[in-house]
Amino acid sequence: MFDKILISRCFLGENVRYNSEIIPLQHKLLTLWQQQNRFIAICPEVFGGLSVPREPAEQQPNSDKIITITGKDVSAPFNLGAKQALALCQQHNIRFALLKESSPSCGSTLIYDGSFSNHKIVGQGVTSKILTQAGIKVFSEDNLEELINSLDKDDEF
Repeated sequence: MFDKILISRCFLGENVRYNSEIIPLQHKLLTLWQQQNRFIAICPEVFGGLSVPREPAEQQPNSDKIITITGKDVSAPFNLGAKQALALCQQHNIRFALLKESSPSCGSTLIYDGSFSNHKIVGQGVTSKILTQAGIKVFSEDNLEELINSLDKDDEF
């Protein structure tokens, strides 16, 4: 039995990104894992009740607030989506997540700085943070090979 993996729905080519852009993540192992039914897919922002398309939003510096480019506080739907992602992980005994880097929900090592100037800083999105705190290992498209290596080690046992 293989580990289930929580995955960002945008990686699977679904129309969930804030700007409706479809940019699937291409990798031969992702195709295999999908065929093996290993994925539990989520877009925390959509699960939290936000629409597609939606205004760009960024986490504010030194704050847990997520604000849109026009100043609307969307922290509540972001937090709700993060909690639902954690619930899915607990329900399916998920120990690994593959989430979209730089997203205010899913960024695992980088997020935008809150100025809407396309500048990134070290940090975690809301969902990534809650999953990491629960002991789930979060990866992104930038470190997919690390996820592959982690799964290979676990699959040996």
